[in-house]
Amino acid sequence: MHILILGAAGMVGRKLTERLLRDGRLGKHEITRMTLQDVVAPAKPANASIPIQVVASDFADPGAAEPLIADRPEVIFHLAAIVSGEAEAEFDKGYRINLDGTRYLIDAIRHAGGGYKPRLVFTSSIAVFGAPFPEKIGDEFFHTPLTSYGTQKSICELLINDYTRKGLLDGISIRLPTICVRPGKPNKAASGFFSNIIREPLAGEEAVLPVSEDVRHWHASPKSAVGFLMHAGTMDLNTMGPRRNLSMPGMSVTVGEQIAALDRVAGKNVTARIKRVPDPTIIGIVSGWPRDFDTARALKLGFTTAEKTFDDIIRIHIEDELGGKFAA
Repeated sequence: MHILILGAAGMVGRKLTERLLRDGRLGKHEITRMTLQDVVAPAKPANASIPIQVVASDFADPGAAEPLIADRPEVIFHLAAIVSGEAEAEFDKGYRINLDGTRYLIDAIRHAGGGYKPRLVFTSSIAVFGAPFPEKIGDEFFHTPLTSYGTQKSICELLINDYTRKGLLDGISIRLPTICVRPGKPNKAASGFFSNIIREPLAGEEAVLPVSEDVRHWHASPKSAVGFLMHAGTMDLNTMGPRRNLSMPGMSVTVGEQIAALDRVAGKNVTARIKRVPDPTIIGIVSGWPRDFDTARALKLGFTTAEKTFDDIIRIHIEDELGGKFAA
């Protein structure tokens, strides 16, 4: 099996690559080749036992998608996007990458000919939903996104659903919770502070909390995100029926509950590194975000999380990214 990962240099892309290479297979199929694409060249895994092609390109450029699918990868993981805050600040760039790039990709698949019909796993977002919300949002709740990012993801979901309905590809869109704790440096995502207030204090650095501790949000760990992708790449999509998009399992916690979990796991010296500095822009964006979900459909279809509590999310980060140690 040949697997193509778009956005492979990102955090989830790197972790997905590592998992695929470690397992050596996707479902019942042995992985024989991988192509890793991003706007900057993804790091080529050392000592890989299979051929790996690394491609540095802007997949949203006209004509960039055709070479990526020329060798007809059987499974395509589409993780490429710019994040929410950047998409909101740079309107044209957001639509070019998050929407036009996806359209170029699925049209390249459509025009490839010869019966080519790959599995396309698209990472969507809970940002497709906008306030006002029910207490828990189900998959049947209508899309009224309140950000450009959410609008772009919502349009892509509809396109992938329609191209699948027409038999042009075998698509599934999974709406990821906010991934926490994200390793690395802070990015331009409006949701970045959810990870920052955990990651930086554990590393001995101060972190800024720009919103109230009453803010509630929907989270899952990077380990869970990779598990969702793996399952979406292998499951029998016919069991989904015509609706090929759904929200992934996660947990609903307030910022205050996040901080309390960090206190239990790491202690008050660590939580003391969180500084409260309200940011009206971030507060405005976050106020229109979903807070809790009913994911019975995803659970019935076999999607599961790697964690049961937010304490588990923090412990996963300490173990996977900090070698089991943190700055107390």
